[in-house]
Amino acid sequence: MPDDKRDRSPWYWLLLVPIVIPLLPFLYNSDAPRLFGFPLFYWLQIAFIALGVGTTALVYQMTKRRP
Repeated sequence: MPDDKRDRSPWYWLLLVPIVIPLLPFLYNSDAPRLFGFPLFYWLQIAFIALGVGTTALVYQMTKRRP
């Protein structure tokens, strides 16, 4: 593969964050605090989705090829 087709940007390492963070059980191993009556586990899952979307968007913006 020619060198111009490879992209070894260090920004791609940032994509590990939304994979590793939800695997840390001490973050959500609790019932409190509650948000709108929902235990920590449920609303933290929504926060993990937002983290994944935000991280993916950031990496995309920083690594897309510009003309």
